[in-house]
Amino acid sequence: MLCAKLTSRLNTAVLRTIHHGTGHPCLFTLSNRFLQNDARRTVDGFYFTSSGPGDFCYRQHPARIFVTQHTGRRSFSLSAAAIVNSAPSHVQPYLRLMRLDKPIGTWLLYLPCTWSIALAAEPGCLPDLGMLALFGTGALLMRGAGCTINDMWDKDFDKQVSRTASRPIASGEISRFQALVFLGGQLSLALGVLLCLNYYSIALGTSSLCLVITYPLMKRITYWPQLVLGLTFNWGALLGWSAVKGSCDWSVCLPLYFSGVMWTMIYDTIYAHQDKEDDIKVGVKSTALKFQEQTKLWLSGFTVAMMSGLVVAGVNAEQTLPYYSALTAVAFHLAHQIYTVDINKTEDCWRKFISNRSLGLLLFFGIVAGKFWEKTSETPLQKEEGVR
Repeated sequence: MLCAKLTSRLNTAVLRTIHHGTGHPCLFTLSNRFLQNDARRTVDGFYFTSSGPGDFCYRQHPARIFVTQHTGRRSFSLSAAAIVNSAPSHVQPYLRLMRLDKPIGTWLLYLPCTWSIALAAEPGCLPDLGMLALFGTGALLMRGAGCTINDMWDKDFDKQVSRTASRPIASGEISRFQALVFLGGQLSLALGVLLCLNYYSIALGTSSLCLVITYPLMKRITYWPQLVLGLTFNWGALLGWSAVKGSCDWSVCLPLYFSGVMWTMIYDTIYAHQDKEDDIKVGVKSTALKFQEQTKLWLSGFTVAMMSGLVVAGVNAEQTLPYYSALTAVAFHLAHQIYTVDINKTEDCWRKFISNRSLGLLLFFGIVAGKFWEKTSETPLQKEEGVR
């Protein structure tokens, strides 16, 4: 009560000064409680509100703070959570259902597509920017559809887990019928994106739907749902190449796809360790429960398999020095993740999980640089033959 009265009398400047620099723990705690409060407060003419939880692991990640005048205008922000919170209130549950406020999953679905598109580019050329944009849109829609399907299957499970109990279907904000209609809309838009590709890619993309629909059930059946997720999330490693070239070069696409599946096994096993206690309670399975204290050994094996596949894909695609330099950096990144992760600390698992976005981007830029190097490293004789 005393804390509430004091904070209501302190102006914003004083609170920020306390928060950022005094040596008094009690004052820091007082300011921190104010600045990170999820509730909305009015102090000296300013209106404070939080942007909502962070990606997935919202219990451990305090919300960002935004300041607005009494007019209701929010400060400018392009964060995914801020965009969702600025939407009309009746729309927000649907945006959260498709995890628009949690973009890391979309990135992890999209990045294997970018690898494949970049590998399919001509030497000395950038990846097809139109294809990158098209696949980005498709990744956003299909990830949203996958989350909707997952939440429809898992409504009863989600209610029993603190991290997922606030999801729109589990909390009752959206009914299963409304979710089904919304799912139909997402899949229709995704079909529109798919129809922009060649016939080979349309057939290849359509064939992934069975994985999208059945993946959420796997956690009830097997301790290897992460493997099925990997098969689903990395389909773009096949589709990106075929969209550019008209068909798959399996000598490149299969090892790239295999590497993506191994990558998913790494990051999603780390992610699953956040939920292992709740998973035991509700009776669902994961590789985190399967591997337990042997997790790091398994992850090391997946890393070796992933790197081997990337080397094979690079050799068959005639990649050059920048690509293999990027692979070295990727290997060090994975080694650091596995060596330093504390599988019994939720916050650390979360940090390692989201760091895989940087890993995926690193590999993408390595592929792009390798394509430029491939052009510049041609000998005069090769260039002459190319002209002929």
